[in-house]
Amino acid sequence: MGKHSRPGRVPNYSPFAIRYSLIATALVASFGVSAAGEMRSAQFVDAATLVPGLILDIRYAGAHNFVGRPIDGYEKPRCLLTPAAAAALANAARDLAPRGLVLKVFDCYRPTRAVADFVRWARDLNDSAGKAEFYPQVDKRVLFWEGYISPRSGHSRGSTVDLTLARAADGRELDMGTPFDFFSPRSWPADRSVSAEARANRVLLADAMRRGGFRPYDKEWWHFTLRHEPFPDSYFDFPVR
Repeated sequence: MGKHSRPGRVPNYSPFAIRYSLIATALVASFGVSAAGEMRSAQFVDAATLVPGLILDIRYAGAHNFVGRPIDGYEKPRCLLTPAAAAALANAARDLAPRGLVLKVFDCYRPTRAVADFVRWARDLNDSAGKAEFYPQVDKRVLFWEGYISPRSGHSRGSTVDLTLARAADGRELDMGTPFDFFSPRSWPADRSVSAEARANRVLLADAMRRGGFRPYDKEWWHFTLRHEPFPDSYFDFPVR
């Protein structure tokens, strides 16, 4: 029995009343979620309009990703973030500018429907189009077990970004030791198997992001979340458009 339950006489509702109540509840919930989604999408911002020099390479809006096709919920290649996260990202970009460097983003806000798309893909063991580039040494059957795919993502809260460093002069990415979304311990920021140059570049990126107000993730050198994110318990599903 739930902690808010208490025993007593069960009301004798008619089947019609029960059916009407269930339908009304579902409609209210549906409209509430839809309205909340539209309201929240209006509160997110396009980071490219605020972050100086930002380069967009939104992988899940196209086919160059581990699934090999556009992902559900990505209608346009935009970097949507909460205003707080976008402002912090702008600070990190300004911190790097004197070095002749800019930020290049691969993913920002991610709808929950996109996460569900990843989960469906991971369960289809016959679909391995991106294996050679993104997970050559990982058996697809263990993607959940090893944490590469999860049924929930911090990106859906709107204050997490996947990104790298690039040269402002020509947009060329710095060597980070592995590509973005490479499923391997070599992608861990502290991995020592990558070159000294790659390790230094990872530190350079992480330090700038920390100063901007983000915290890194110890399993992906490209992944950062705003330390004081405004929606720590909310996962949104409006499309990226």
